[in-house]
Amino acid sequence: MQAVRLLLVGLGNLGWRFCELLAAKGPEVESRYGLRLLLVGVADSQGTAYNPDGLDPARVAAVKKGGGSAADLPEGRPGERALALIARAEADVLCEASPVNLRQGAEPGLSHVRAALERGMHVVTPNKGPLVLAYRELHDLAARHGAQLRFDGTVAGGLPALYIGQRDLRGATVHRIEAVSNLCTGYVLELLADGLSWDEAQARAREEGVLEADPSFDLEGWDAAAKLVILVNGVMEYPARLEEVERTGITALSGADVVAARREGRVYKLLATADRLPDGSVAMRVAPTPLLGDHFLARLGRKQMGVVYHTDIYGTIMAAIDEPTPLPSAATMLRDILDIYR
Repeated sequence: MQAVRLLLVGLGNLGWRFCELLAAKGPEVESRYGLRLLLVGVADSQGTAYNPDGLDPARVAAVKKGGGSAADLPEGRPGERALALIARAEADVLCEASPVNLRQGAEPGLSHVRAALERGMHVVTPNKGPLVLAYRELHDLAARHGAQLRFDGTVAGGLPALYIGQRDLRGATVHRIEAVSNLCTGYVLELLADGLSWDEAQARAREEGVLEADPSFDLEGWDAAAKLVILVNGVMEYPARLEEVERTGITALSGADVVAARREGRVYKLLATADRLPDGSVAMRVAPTPLLGDHFLARLGRKQMGVVYHTDIYGTIMAAIDEPTPLPSAATMLRDILDIYR
């Protein structure tokens, strides 16, 4: 039995669900994979908690769901920053699940990832920000320190889009990527197609927990563009940058536009595309697109995401996920840990 000591930074929707997952799946992971996943430290915006012998992940989740924080645990240190915990804790893997931030240099997540890699810790993260802004730097840093960096949860929630593209398509040239990777816009567009107004659709999306208080990150296409940048870097091996993505959100669409498209047999999706050009560069675009009804991505439901890879030797590969709750996104951290150790 191999013990794997985990630090978890971020106890939001993904973080506390990951704690519940550790509690529920721990025995199965031990029996199937010979790994004892030991949560030794957690951090959120209010403080940290650390115990080298292990914290109870179920208790961490219960405290957080009850409105508390890491600082409220018996081992808590109110006010301590996650960076300080990363610097002092003895751990094997950092699970970085802090909020995505593309507007302010991907902080604090980028600093968390850098600090862990510099200490030789492996990193698993569903946080898009660090990978979008510093993809090559972080991979080089991991290689220099003998650590591994896994980030399958940064694209399309629990769908293994990156694993499919990077591992299952080895030997192929991917000519084109099409993705509907933002759940929020898919949900809102479906409601608009049903005849709801913009205000009604956004209110329903908030009730369902798929729309943030500031909806611009999703509705203006930033989230989809960020995910496309990671896909292009990881699968097409092209050094894509966010500013290279031609981006249009869905807010300029009217409900009438979406309803009319449905009557014509078309379905609006916020489609992200990447096309390899003859000179070796990649053209990237995110825009609301009226897809024909028989298109694979047009058939996605309200809480589904999908990706299509067009290749030279494996044909066209299509994959989708139904993600009614954030649990599959949280579970990507477990998948990444198992990828490192097994």
